[in-house]
Amino acid sequence: MISNLLWIAGAYLLGSIPTGLLLGRLYGIDVRNEGSGNIGATNLYRTVGRKVGILTLIGDCLKGMLPVLLAWKLGLTEPIQAWIGLAAFSGHVFSIFLLFKGGKGVATALGVYLALAPLAVPVALVIFVLLVFIRRFISLGSIVAAAVMPVVIWFLPHSQQLLIASTIISSIVIIKHHTNIRRLIAGTENRFNV
Repeated sequence: MISNLLWIAGAYLLGSIPTGLLLGRLYGIDVRNEGSGNIGATNLYRTVGRKVGILTLIGDCLKGMLPVLLAWKLGLTEPIQAWIGLAAFSGHVFSIFLLFKGGKGVATALGVYLALAPLAVPVALVIFVLLVFIRRFISLGSIVAAAVMPVVIWFLPHSQQLLIASTIISSIVIIKHHTNIRRLIAGTENRFNV
């Protein structure tokens, strides 16, 4: 029990590392004061450049993936892995290093899902890519892909804890996009240009 709690705490601390903020500072920029003010890959891509945006995406993804994969490698059960994944995701969204503020969690959630539910990821990725390609809104693709993940997981072999964790993750991702949802409705959301 104590060891599981230590795993969850460690995953939260790893997830709390603000990858985008640290990378932005290497370029002399506090991304919280630039663009959308978000510390995620999309804002880094727009304000600092493609390379830094991609590095942020990879770093945030790894924060979600690595603790779950390590737990799996050491033989922890899927229910514990699910809570570890949720903890890493929560660290990114509610970072202890940023006074419990953080990113919107899309890339970190992707890392968690790649480790916990890899068969579900292609479905969400196809939906994400199609929406971004057709509509040019990263936010719309992220919101719909997040909503789809628990549904896809429900159709796959899974533990109850994984379904609960994925539902919580997806709900938080959607809630964190509340300003994007308002802009999408108002027709003022920024389109993504490669």
